[in-house]
Amino acid sequence: MIPYHKKLTSKGYRTLIYSGDHYFAVPFTGTQAWTRSLGYCMIDERRPSFSHDQVAGYLQGYDSNLTSLTVKGSGHMVPYYKPREALDFYSRWLDGRTI
Repeated sequence: MIPYHKKLTSKGYRTLIYSGDHYFAVPFTGTQAWTRSLGYCMIDERRPSFSHDQVAGYLQGYDSNLTSLTVKGSGHMVPYYKPREALDFYSRWLDGRTI
């Protein structure tokens, strides 16, 4: 998958990599390691992201329009476990607003 992500981001496409923090088969730490393995420079330190006035996840920004999101309390299928937060995050990301 790494070559595909590099190809898309090199063309200027924004990319969102997300995962829940309660998925133990592929823990979010694995997703973070995979994201770092792409080799992009971190431009935005890990910070909380809010949904409905509560911390609902954590963001990290990288160059080449790559954003990594960890959703609190969610398993593998984020929209299933956290539908309200997922819709909020996706809507803001698709609109180009800060997640």
